[in-house]
Amino acid sequence: MKVLGISAGTKDGSNDSLVKEALMGALETGAEIEFIRLFDLDIKHCTGCIACVMSLMSGRGGKCVLKDDFEWLLDKMLDADGIILSSPIFEKGAAGITHNICDRFGPRTDRAHIVISTKIAEETGGALPDQRLLKDKVISFMGIGGSDWSTRVECDHAMIAMSPMWTIVENIVFQWSKTIIVEDEKIAKANALGRNLAEAAKDIENAKYIGAPGVCPHCHSHEFYLSPNSTHAICCLCGIEGDVAVEDGKTVFKFGEDGFGKAHNVLSGKFLHADDIKHNEGRLIEVKKSEDYKNRVRKYRDFIQATKPN
Repeated sequence: MKVLGISAGTKDGSNDSLVKEALMGALETGAEIEFIRLFDLDIKHCTGCIACVMSLMSGRGGKCVLKDDFEWLLDKMLDADGIILSSPIFEKGAAGITHNICDRFGPRTDRAHIVISTKIAEETGGALPDQRLLKDKVISFMGIGGSDWSTRVECDHAMIAMSPMWTIVENIVFQWSKTIIVEDEKIAKANALGRNLAEAAKDIENAKYIGAPGVCPHCHSHEFYLSPNSTHAICCLCGIEGDVAVEDGKTVFKFGEDGFGKAHNVLSGKFLHADDIKHNEGRLIEVKKSEDYKNRVRKYRDFIQATKPN
């Protein structure tokens, strides 16, 4: 059983140290461990070219066209049974390099897309997508900030787990933590996070979230898109729609019986999303054939060109 620790922080800084503390906890349970620093890698920005999903849905495996270290990183992540990721908090959320990982996961690691593209490849004799993407996995997150500006980091982190449907065991935020490596209580939490993650990886079928409950009873998010004219709300993480209310002095979020099946982190909700994408991509293909579309592209292309550095 292997646990991979990933730090998005500075070399030998707080994130490196806390990930290593968590790996010490995992090692105590008998796990094999490995440590990676994201800033040691060349991870380019996703360009939104959709070449990966086009490759998936045509039975060609779904590889990214960008040439960098991401494939190496993804291979390490897919080979692990459990993952610990720690990121510094920049402007309330996770550091940009952490967002890069989420963006590069994109449609090519989406569980529903992998199921669909596997069937396509089997029927056409094409290249199978990486079947490790159909394997259940556990992941825990730590966000480390120097103040109390940290209200978005949990959702940012959880987005990484959404596409491949990995089970989040814990999603901890450490506020006011410039001196965290000498704060024994926080160090103990990191060590326990590693042990809990490793134990969950040993019994993956029964793995579940054990962190503090969130307002959303499904994904434990605290972030919602609120309607200005009603109590209607959409969970910013799992996408379930419902209503917010205050009961016994506490904020609660309620949704109908069909809400869970439409969540973005369950297979049924992902299949609905895949159908939407298929419909809209088909519509775009037809629109691109029209003279109106071609003329408008030409209009904006010829209007002005992007300024580039010398």
